[in-house]
Amino acid sequence: QLCTPLSYLDFLDLYRQSKLVLTDSGGIQEETSWLNIPCITMRENTERFVTVELGSNYLVGTRREKILAAFEEVMSGRAKQRQSIPLWDGKAADRIVAYFEAML
Repeated sequence: QLCTPLSYLDFLDLYRQSKLVLTDSGGIQEETSWLNIPCITMRENTERFVTVELGSNYLVGTRREKILAAFEEVMSGRAKQRQSIPLWDGKAADRIVAYFEAML
């Protein structure tokens, strides 16, 4: 289904309700991992490797066979689950404020 460009919140809500996301976007790799939504990243590399190691992201490249294998894994109910990712606890703002308070 094609649609017009979505606002950030509408887009986030769209993939929040998804069983699986296919992308080549770095930011989406992080957001889907945080939401524990399986993500198939169709790139040869990623600067967000923690999403592959600990998140729910599959880095598969652009070969059809690898994309389909990851798709089948997810759709068969064997998707990997996000593990605890250090510092991905939603408390970054608290740490930043504490840092600046300590500096003053």
